[in-house]
Amino acid sequence: MTSKAIIIGAGIGGLAAALALLREGVDVEVYERAPALGEVGAGVQTTPNGAKVLMALGLEGAMRERGTATAGKDTYLWNTGQKRPFIALGQKAAEEFGAPYLTFHRADLHRMLQEAVQAAKPGAIFLNHAFERLEQSASGVRAHFSNGRSADADVLIGADGIHSKVREQLFGQDKAQFTGCMAWRGLIPAEAIESTTNMGGGSMWLGPTAHIVTYPVRQGKLLNFIGMVDRDDWQVESWTEKGTTEECLKDFEGWHPHVHHMVRNIETPFKWALMVRPPLKSWSVARVTLLGDACHSTLPFLSQGANMALEDSLVLARCLMAMPEEPVQALSLYDAVRRPRTSAIVRSSADQLKRVHNPDLADPEVAKAYIDREWSVASVEDRYRWIYGYDARTVPLDPADELATA
Repeated sequence: MTSKAIIIGAGIGGLAAALALLREGVDVEVYERAPALGEVGAGVQTTPNGAKVLMALGLEGAMRERGTATAGKDTYLWNTGQKRPFIALGQKAAEEFGAPYLTFHRADLHRMLQEAVQAAKPGAIFLNHAFERLEQSASGVRAHFSNGRSADADVLIGADGIHSKVREQLFGQDKAQFTGCMAWRGLIPAEAIESTTNMGGGSMWLGPTAHIVTYPVRQGKLLNFIGMVDRDDWQVESWTEKGTTEECLKDFEGWHPHVHHMVRNIETPFKWALMVRPPLKSWSVARVTLLGDACHSTLPFLSQGANMALEDSLVLARCLMAMPEEPVQALSLYDAVRRPRTSAIVRSSADQLKRVHNPDLADPEVAKAYIDREWSVASVEDRYRWIYGYDARTVPLDPADELATA
């Protein structure tokens, strides 16, 4: 019987899984290595497939209050600023997919989940607990922490991110490969750029060796900026490494003045190397499984990292409830149901790099034909429909059906 679960990691995926299980009557304890909860300052896009999970978790009102609805996205050519619409969001997304497309300050989404978990079970989250090792038997699993404490449960879920210690114990060290691409990200106060930037929607600036994505958060008070650059001299995979405005400007030399204006007004430019990992052949070993970036970290080109973790959380809870007396089989089912879709998204995200960084974009005349072909509204909607249309609330708990939907 699955009556208690341990979750390692109190990020977005770990907290969503905790809430999904608590709502099903499972006792949950979440263990986090950090001394305090919080997310670094950045944005996150909750696409309709992720928003459906938040709705299922009872957070529809909160997500609409704290999230930012955008009217759509436009593309811009890197040096000329030539503009064209490429995807309609807002009401169109809600009508087609049954859930809104919202953008969040990452800390706001994280806090929303944290508050819901604490309301469902006060004291569920334990800080200053760095996972050290686990051991399991036929009847349960025990987690050991570096502070000398331990905890027992029926199942353990590793939601501890790209450098997952749970994954390392199950499957050994991973072999991440550098993509040759690094990313800049940061937040920009609206008042500094609103004369040159549309704060009601998102944008994608396309270039031959770099691209930029922006979107508003906190109801348009801030603009989230992420700029990805072909560059092989920075290979630190961390979201908290600070760069400088001067270094960021150098990476976008020759770009439109509006881009330079955004870069100069980023509050703190962070930089991180983009790595890829081969999909795992399995996420689960007996009573232990993985969730989110711990098992399917992905490049940010489809904005699906957080959304996949949200999907995982709900499908995991459904599998455990479908087989309450058989937790090992339930985790195996979750593993088999989710891997085809997440693997497809990881592959599609990697393929997207070729579209956003393409030599055809160097020449404005050639670029126009390229954008017409690859970034028309119809082309983009075809590429994204299978992602946004997924519904973790109702997807069949059958690996064969999931393979078809992926």
